[in-house]
Amino acid sequence: MGNKLSCRDKAILVGLYLSRFDDEGLTELGFDGIIQAFNVLDYSVGVKPASIKNYRDEFDPYFPNPRKGWHNRTLRDYCKKFLDDFSAVNFDDFTELIKSFLIPNYEIEKIERKDKSESVAKRLITGKSAEEYFKINYPTINQFNGYELHDTTSLACGFDFRLSQSADFYCVEVKGLNSNTGNILMTEKEFFVANKLKRQYCRFVVMNFAEKPYHEYFFDPLGSRLDFRKVERTVKQISYTTLL
Repeated sequence: MGNKLSCRDKAILVGLYLSRFDDEGLTELGFDGIIQAFNVLDYSVGVKPASIKNYRDEFDPYFPNPRKGWHNRTLRDYCKKFLDDFSAVNFDDFTELIKSFLIPNYEIEKIERKDKSESVAKRLITGKSAEEYFKINYPTINQFNGYELHDTTSLACGFDFRLSQSADFYCVEVKGLNSNTGNILMTEKEFFVANKLKRQYCRFVVMNFAEKPYHEYFFDPLGSRLDFRKVERTVKQISYTTLL
């Protein structure tokens, strides 16, 4: 169902989920607080800031919680339809629905993903929310003025976006941080591409989702003030065999 929903539909459902399940829902998704949740979820769903908060407040009068909500406002018809259709859905099923449209290929990842400990919040901050933030804000960067954006997040090519203008181009890798500081990982593929492209490669970092997101960016990150250090890990791989 997640793929058939519009951005507004998803925002309404998230607002309904947060109104119904409140702190339990925040904990299940891995958020430390409601401000962080609103910042991350608005960008992830692709709606304007405060949209999900407004939908949550609109649903609040219909569920027991300490918030005032919009008690003096009649529930809009399209919101009422979601309330009627989803107010009886249990917590586990509703949570799975929310995760299904927040996380790409979620149904496949439920089977294949090994690391079950990483929360939805962390994954969105380091991935989808930061990428959506970049899509909205990249035109404010002078070097990108007039460049056309191409999404390459699904191509595993060492960067998330390619910006082009005639024969000129930039490749941009986007990372997100919950606070003002934190570790920024560069994969071997990203390192190779950054080293090859130099000034045409940009590392764009979105910070402070916990309070109010803002960004910094670094062209030729390997030649910038960023100090990347090589980390090597041995990965244990398990396989199975049989005799015919």
